[in-house]
Amino acid sequence: MKDFIIPDDTDMGTPAKEGAPVSLIIDGFDVTVPEGTSVMRAAAEAGIKVPKLCASDNLEAFGSCRLCAVEIEGRRGVPASCTTPVAEGMVVRTQSEKVRKIRKGVMELYISDHPLDCLTCSANGDCELQDMAGAVGLRDVRYKAPENKELANHFATRNTSGEANPEWIAKDDSNPYFTYDPSKCIVCNRCVRACEEVQGTFALTISGRGFDSRVSAGAADDSFLTSDCVSCGACVQACPTATLQEKSIIEMGTPDKSVVTTCAYCGVGCSFKAEMQGDQLVRMVPYKHGKANRGHSCVKGRFAYGYASHKDRILNPMIRDKIEDPWREVSWDEALSFAAKRMRGLQDTYGKKSIGVITSSRCTNEETFLVQKLTRAVFGNNNTDTCARVCHSPTGYGLGQTFGTSAGTQDFDSVEHTDVVVVIGANPTDGHPVFASRLKKRLRAGAKLIVIDPRRIDLVKSAHIEAAHHLPLRPGTNVAVVTALAHVIVTEGLMDEAFIRERCDWDEFQTYAEFVSDPRHSPEANEMLTGVPASDLRAAARTFAAGGNGAIYYGLGVTEHSQGSTTVMAIANLAMLTGNIGRKGVGVNPLRGQNNVQGSCDMGSFPHELPGYRHVKNPEVRDLFKEAWGVDIDPEPGLRIPNMLDAAVHGTFKGLYCQGEDILQSDPDTKHVAAGLAAMDCVIVHDLFLNETANYAHVFLPGSTFLEKDGTFTNAERRINRVRKVMAPRNGYADWEVTQLLANAMGADWTYTHPAEIMEEIAATTPSFAGVDYALLEEKGSVQWPCNEDHPDGTPLMHVDGFVRGKGRFIVTEYVATDEKTGPRFPLLLTTGRILSQYNVGAQTRRTDNVVWHEEDLLEIHPHDAENRGLKDGDWVKLASRSGETTLRATVTDRVSPGVVYTTFHHPDTQANVITTDYSDWATNCPEYKVTAVQISPSNGPTDWQEDYAAQASKARRIVSAAE
Repeated sequence: MKDFIIPDDTDMGTPAKEGAPVSLIIDGFDVTVPEGTSVMRAAAEAGIKVPKLCASDNLEAFGSCRLCAVEIEGRRGVPASCTTPVAEGMVVRTQSEKVRKIRKGVMELYISDHPLDCLTCSANGDCELQDMAGAVGLRDVRYKAPENKELANHFATRNTSGEANPEWIAKDDSNPYFTYDPSKCIVCNRCVRACEEVQGTFALTISGRGFDSRVSAGAADDSFLTSDCVSCGACVQACPTATLQEKSIIEMGTPDKSVVTTCAYCGVGCSFKAEMQGDQLVRMVPYKHGKANRGHSCVKGRFAYGYASHKDRILNPMIRDKIEDPWREVSWDEALSFAAKRMRGLQDTYGKKSIGVITSSRCTNEETFLVQKLTRAVFGNNNTDTCARVCHSPTGYGLGQTFGTSAGTQDFDSVEHTDVVVVIGANPTDGHPVFASRLKKRLRAGAKLIVIDPRRIDLVKSAHIEAAHHLPLRPGTNVAVVTALAHVIVTEGLMDEAFIRERCDWDEFQTYAEFVSDPRHSPEANEMLTGVPASDLRAAARTFAAGGNGAIYYGLGVTEHSQGSTTVMAIANLAMLTGNIGRKGVGVNPLRGQNNVQGSCDMGSFPHELPGYRHVKNPEVRDLFKEAWGVDIDPEPGLRIPNMLDAAVHGTFKGLYCQGEDILQSDPDTKHVAAGLAAMDCVIVHDLFLNETANYAHVFLPGSTFLEKDGTFTNAERRINRVRKVMAPRNGYADWEVTQLLANAMGADWTYTHPAEIMEEIAATTPSFAGVDYALLEEKGSVQWPCNEDHPDGTPLMHVDGFVRGKGRFIVTEYVATDEKTGPRFPLLLTTGRILSQYNVGAQTRRTDNVVWHEEDLLEIHPHDAENRGLKDGDWVKLASRSGETTLRATVTDRVSPGVVYTTFHHPDTQANVITTDYSDWATNCPEYKVTAVQISPSNGPTDWQEDYAAQASKARRIVSAAE
């Protein structure tokens, strides 16, 4: 396998353009570029470097630094090459004596207002100002900057006599990841523009005038921590000096090599350059050629990688006979032998179906493939499940039924071509922030937005964007709202009849149209049920149907309901009704929660499906895997996680291998999960930390981080991205190697030497991956499945010429109320979600400085509900449901409607899932996290359950070292 060669990362100065070819002459060379291209970029395309400071190819041209001046025949003066578009026959001189003199004078002014401490500056060797001074030949500075007493007195540090020192303005070190040194600011505006154009937060401005101009984060008394800054790092990346600098660079120095890999947080799948000094990671820089993120990042991917070296990380295998015993550190051989003997012993006693596995949506495709292979080829059963089922399994079922394939239809680039966007049950600015930045950019360009969410998420209204419609539905009524939208479209004749006749089953549409046209599905008939004003819903339906290219993006607020699958089918119906499938700017797009949710589903992690979503009852598919693996495949579907727990309580399921998941914190009805785990005789946890599930484990196998392994992730747009080893595994083995060692200890004979070999097996057995291998991924950077003989370069857009199933299928979506009801004891509805700085159960992000922004889970409650209960902002409250109770602090806000409360689930001391019920989606068992009847009351401290849990957890984490 050839090494990956990083493509040319040269900054071309201004963004690429599309248009008719234009020919010109630059410094005597003939150059042809697309119409609209800047002279600066045209010169760069020809290999001619024009000096620049304010220009960058991820920002629109600004023309403030004047360092890029050029001469153009027939034009007066020396225009800025970054803001001057090319013209046919143009003749440009970039290196005349005139422009050399101007550039040197401009640079002299910049340097006159800049501290000349280059030798000790943290950006030494990585400073564009330094580079440009050399490029223009500046050797002396004639000017001295005037002192600004007012600025000095406001910002300056104090010398030993207590007087202000105007040459040194105080740094802002408030942000945990980067520092702001205003004394080194050259006011190029790149950070401000990056915050606006790339991130879309508009947190930065330029304050002052002349030599007093400086970047400002918010109001005068704001710091980078207290302002609206979301710490995405775009400003730091844009800064050409050490004004904005990563603290890791200040502490460790500049890196000397880099490896391109893929972020292991959300389902966007951002590409990063891991920049290193030897085997030490210095910083993560978003990779400009990454097709999912296009050079952008968020606070988690950019900065929150410190968990990889956190002191809590377990690096040695551990075992214990009973969960009441302390852990005992042992060798890998002893741990694997102990685990294999116990698991085989359980099968001998209770039968081959008495044990199973849980795969991880955080691990690579290759690792997940091996774990499901372990249960099918070594354990001899189909007892495999994954956290992907508890978040997005309704996506697989719903889209599979309507379109014929269980994945999103578009790539992320598609959002740049949309005219109207529906965001339902998702909070992209917190859960998928890099995609949210691209969406906000499109909204600022004129696209309209419809938000369907119980909360007023940031997309409803924030800097320079505002939703055209916000439908604050009552939790649990998604099906009624989406069907009512369809009712308006059908009864008002707004559907795309030509598309439906050509691409969909017309007879099924007739049945569906009759169903949704019934007056009981009208917005007026459902207003009391959903809480959405009928006039608002009708207006939103008309906007979507008549607004041009319409795209629907949805998240866990759609899937994690008892009717999750029904809502997904209703969304698919809506897209087909309006003809919004099969081209850029449209489609049905699930926003996957974790980095490899899509991949873990693709790899056969469900108990009824082999890799590629093929049912285990299909004899042809079983024969294919029998030939590949040399064993018979059980034709009976295995157990899902809830079934495993139920069977454990009943004494028939006894052993579990859980890789990379923390079901005790992430799965619903925590008490039931704990009871099931406690009833098992062998629980093997394979993870980075002693997580909550490990409280009930008998074997702990140390895991490896994404920085320590090779493999692939598949993101929300079906993009298969390479994960590349940045450093050696601190525990000694990558996760795929640990699974192989366990399999072999149980009698298998696996001989994989590299994940590339596992991918070859995936390609040989999974039609949608048939054309995928590491050589292709090195060549293309990434591909989107299906990638096979028919689609050798992958498939960015699905269903272009026809649906995978042939004709699109309209399905009747009858609203059925959840069994979870409010009442006198539990009058409020709890829904849950995520916050920007934290990730899932927080195992990674809680072990980084991201806790600065979110130290604890908080309960959002409307002022009306708070007043009725005598609650004030910051009060401790007891949150109780029919399942359990916990305590946390309240935050009073009108983000939620009266009758609705909201919290996150990132901290184990809160354990929000002790509140949630065991109700689930009718088709997939996806838990109903988003609708729980609760009551709120004042509290003086932790509940009895919290205290008992904390005591049990503390006892369960005792470790006896090998020396003892």
